Amino acid sequence: MALINPDTLNLEERVVRTNKVQKTHKGGRTMSWSVLIVVGDGDGHVGCGIGKARAIPDAIRKGVEAARKNIVKVPMVGSTIPHEVVSRVSAAKIMLRPASAGTGVVAGGSVRTLLEAAGVKDILAKSLGSSNPVNCAWATMHALRQLKRATDIARLRGKEVSELVPHAVAVATAEAVEHEIAAGYADAEDVEVEVEETIAEPAEAVEAVVEAEPVQEAEVSA
Repeated sequence: MALINPDTLNLEERVVRTNKVQKTHKGGRTMSWSVLIVVGDGDGHVGCGIGKARAIPDAIRKGVEAARKNIVKVPMVGSTIPHEVVSRVSAAKIMLRPASAGTGVVAGGSVRTLLEAAGVKDILAKSLGSSNPVNCAWATMHALRQLKRATDIARLRGKEVSELVPHAVAVATAEAVEHEIAAGYADAEDVEVEVEETIAEPAEAVEAVVEAEPVQEAEVSA
């Protein structure tokens, strides 16, 4: 996976969870804070990190630095993810499933914060294990790293996108790739041919299906 420079992104910071810890020493108690931070640009980039310090501002600063070093690129098809994925980290188990347009982000806790920061607008998420916010965040990040688009799989298998997925999915994937090229997130030389092949899907097959539907209706009514 290519390295992502966080300085080129317009990242927003969100505090997901704060935890106060007290440790007893011979001279008294010392207090420290642990903060879970999520950063994202709302356009497919998201990161997560934990910061620990004696004061909350210092813990937040450390958490932001850790999150900026942990940014991943989330491949999307339209406003949702390409396919279903299940990830498990420690006792947390997260399932992410694509959803149709208008569904919204059906998730809660740190999972919802990560998906919203990444810019995913339609998705179904379910926690199948522990509800610990930190473990759920790590499981969600691991799930996002496992996502692959049809263009990536087609490139690995040496096939065209139209041979692996339906025409509608291929067109949506091509539009997502074109958006990344325009935004400078992807290299046009690597995906230009695949985009052209996807958009150049023969229209005759689609027209044949459209023309065949009235014939079938007529036979049923007869």
